[in-house]
Amino acid sequence: MERQRLDKWLWHARVVRARTSAAALVERGHVRINGVRETSPGHGIKTGDVLTIALDRGVRVLKVVGFTERRGDAESVTGLYADLGMPRE
Repeated sequence: MERQRLDKWLWHARVVRARTSAAALVERGHVRINGVRETSPGHGIKTGDVLTIALDRGVRVLKVVGFTERRGDAESVTGLYADLGMPRE
């Protein structure tokens, strides 16, 4: 798989709890792809894209490393992204 819908990837990567929440997050303009604000949940992302996501608890910066067909458990998402944010203390 070369590309995946933005809302689907956010849901698979467990950034949000529901796919509808992922779509709403994107539509409100809280997601940037490589520094450019994206408001279309169906926008295709590819490996190497850097997502900046504004959440209630702060901002996450994630580099897309891979994709998956199905949403797995919390341990399985580690292969989907690299966290580029500042280390938490």
